[in-house]
Amino acid sequence: MKKSKATLTLRWYLALLAVSFAAVTMAQEPVLTLSPEDYLAIVRQYHPVAKQAVWQVNAAEAQLLSSRGMFDPSVYFTNEQKNFSGKEYYKYSNVQLKIPTWFGVELMGGIENNAGVYADPELTQGQSSYAGLSIPLGKNLLMDKRRAALAQAKLMVNQSKAEQQLALNDLLYEAIGAYWNWVRDYQVYKIVSNAVEINEKRYNLLKVTVEQGDRAGADSTEALTQLLSFRAVLNDAWMRFQNSGYELSNYLWTKEEQPYLLPSTISPSVKMDVINPYSIPYQPLNDLLVVADSVHPKLQSYQYKLQSLDFERKLKFQSLLPTLNLKYNALAEGYQWWNGINSTSMQNNYKFGVDAGIPLLLRQGRGDYRSAKIKIQSVEIERDYTRQSISNKIRQYHTEMVNLLQQVSLSEQALKAYQKVFEVELMKFEIGESTLFMINSRENKVLEAQQKVTDVKAKFFKSLYGVQWAAGILR
Repeated sequence: MKKSKATLTLRWYLALLAVSFAAVTMAQEPVLTLSPEDYLAIVRQYHPVAKQAVWQVNAAEAQLLSSRGMFDPSVYFTNEQKNFSGKEYYKYSNVQLKIPTWFGVELMGGIENNAGVYADPELTQGQSSYAGLSIPLGKNLLMDKRRAALAQAKLMVNQSKAEQQLALNDLLYEAIGAYWNWVRDYQVYKIVSNAVEINEKRYNLLKVTVEQGDRAGADSTEALTQLLSFRAVLNDAWMRFQNSGYELSNYLWTKEEQPYLLPSTISPSVKMDVINPYSIPYQPLNDLLVVADSVHPKLQSYQYKLQSLDFERKLKFQSLLPTLNLKYNALAEGYQWWNGINSTSMQNNYKFGVDAGIPLLLRQGRGDYRSAKIKIQSVEIERDYTRQSISNKIRQYHTEMVNLLQQVSLSEQALKAYQKVFEVELMKFEIGESTLFMINSRENKVLEAQQKVTDVKAKFFKSLYGVQWAAGILR
């Protein structure tokens, strides 16, 4: 009576084995979970590479502020005097205000007080005031170093922002790859843990049936072999899960800029055996190509670089033009020049000058201008090559993503087939037409198929982010 009861108990347990493999569970789940969205938010905010990218933008903005300083108004004060043997040789006092403008015109005004026996005869004796301007009519009329530097500094800020997005795009892609490896290894660990738990119960039941003489001793040995094999696999799965957690920790930092080691009490919020890849939308290939061509940070960086080089080309072109600078100051007696200057005084009291010149061979100007054009052509070729490379990379990752989605379907169908074969093998075992060796063999196939589904799903989700990375929109 006892023998038949033990046999029924064993058969009932083996019949439930297939159901256990179809719905993998763990006895105890970690309390805390980490979602991919929260994980990427932490990486964006605290990872050193993300912070360095922000600092690069800040440095460019500081350079822009410095370039704007070249257009700041300036006040100069000079005072010089000489006395010897009780005689005042000269005494010069001059306050001047200069205001540079964007159009190359420089406004100026000031007051002077000159005196002395040996004062420079070119200077006006006594108190005087003046207001005037300096105008370039040839070289530096349309472009000069100050305007070129300011325009390039503005472009550098935009280029730094594009490079910041590019660095963040690369960082997040590496980080999300580590996350899905962690999810995969956690799921595999759950699967193998469940298999070990099932085989421990099977082995204990078989020991009872062998002791009661209902089964041969070889069955318990076969069950022990399977159990030991799964325990070895479990150790390897645990090691892989721990190592993937360490890899994930490379991207986790605190706001105090300290590295953060992910504790074992945290698990992924994503349940790989529950998540449905077919319900996740993704952009069509043609839409991705259009978006990447307009917003990819690498291409934007090239565009800003080309604009900056174009300003350099315009500046070098100024070297081919003749220098022609006009200077004019209206003069007045006393410090209130706005009262002393009128139409009559402007005709009689003024200071006027012209600077003109041009190199005879223009070799330096022609060489610099030609060099600037070659730089532009070189960057244009590099930009076109990069655009083509990005397009092909998008096609590659999109094709891989679609293919992996198909592989998920095929691997899930294979898993169902292996589970069905396993169930049939159990039925044959119940009627004495199979052996425990065949049960173990079918069980191994189910376990392999479960791990295959998990691995393919992880690859699919990594490729899903990979498509966004290739398009430059992973931010």
